[in-house]
Amino acid sequence: MYIQLDLGWMHHPFPVSSFRVGSAEQIATLRELGLSQIKYIPKKSDPEFRDGIPASAISAAPSPQDAISEANAGAVTAQEKPQPDNAALRRRALLAAQNVSLEACDRRFRLATRQYVALEKLVGDQPQVAYAEGEALVSECVADLLENGDSAIRLLSEGVGEPGALHQINVMVLSLLLGKALGMKSEELHDLGAAALLHDIGKVGMPLQLAYASPTMTLAERSRYESHVAASVALATRMGWSKQVLATIAQHHEMVDGSGFPLRRGAKELDRASQVVALVNHYDRMCSPAGGGGSTPHETLSIIFAQHKARFDSVVLGAFIRMMGVYPPGSVVQLVNDRYAIVVSVNSSRPLRPRVIVHDSRVPKDEAPILDLETVPELGIRRSLKPSQLPRDALDYLSPRKRICYFFERAVGTETVEAEVRPS
Repeated sequence: MYIQLDLGWMHHPFPVSSFRVGSAEQIATLRELGLSQIKYIPKKSDPEFRDGIPASAISAAPSPQDAISEANAGAVTAQEKPQPDNAALRRRALLAAQNVSLEACDRRFRLATRQYVALEKLVGDQPQVAYAEGEALVSECVADLLENGDSAIRLLSEGVGEPGALHQINVMVLSLLLGKALGMKSEELHDLGAAALLHDIGKVGMPLQLAYASPTMTLAERSRYESHVAASVALATRMGWSKQVLATIAQHHEMVDGSGFPLRRGAKELDRASQVVALVNHYDRMCSPAGGGGSTPHETLSIIFAQHKARFDSVVLGAFIRMMGVYPPGSVVQLVNDRYAIVVSVNSSRPLRPRVIVHDSRVPKDEAPILDLETVPELGIRRSLKPSQLPRDALDYLSPRKRICYFFERAVGTETVEAEVRPS
């Protein structure tokens, strides 16, 4: 039977308030709610329940007198000894776990950005010490990633990390995740992570207006900007990184169609690691350009696929889109029930059903639970939105990030806080 619970989300443990009952466990949970009646919707129920309750179901049910006696007994017990609201307690526990998980990702990202800033300060005068800093950071991330099993890509809090290192750590994290998705092993991932971390190290000391590409640059300015590739290779060489790492850094702006720089190499001259870093670097710059005002993650993927597809290897691009999901973390969306939400996590092995925070004015936004859309098959995403398309209250509540930052966390065995997602 398809039922509807007329209860607030804090008072029942189900992901949604309207659903088709499908297991004995759900029935047992419904009984624990202590309701005297439950509304059911015939049109949405299985065929045998559309014209009422079958005789077989009635014969298996307790008699009205037994039900009244049981209800009275329950009422007396409740009066004698008030029972805790188990659903509310469970929600609070899961909300606490949700916050701990986010803080762990924030903390690891924050530490990684500090390590990169320290590396930058050392690279000129103490390149070997800088190498040790980079080696430790990359090795730790690779080890964590390989131990995680399935990994979820997590959207981080606004403003987390050192501003001068956000891009570098973002590119490293996403490159490692993509490399793993492409089947790279530990040593390959280590070289990939090091190149992704150091791809822009040559911008140290470069004037800010020359460190980022701009359509208004003069030819001389553009040449100075492109020189950061050679400068990055030179510094990485002084630090003692392997030839594979140096080759990937040298090619991180090359494109498979020959439109990149500095040598306009084509697909046959580019290795897989270079193709990974080039794509991830391009994605992150589109989401979070130096001057601000970037595209949403969903828009960025759409633009890359529709307009820039020729620049990237088709296998690498396909793996990246599968990994990030159609709606990557940071995307603002509208659900099929018209509620607004922000995607906060995507399981890289099950990317079509992300985890979201749903706008609900009845719940303080710092207590907003995460809803795993994989547990609610009837509830999906209708469309992606720009933040400017959100109503003011939803915009304030969901707080779309101006700078998109990611880290990874274990996806296997994680639980999510369940939310009521009926239309307001």
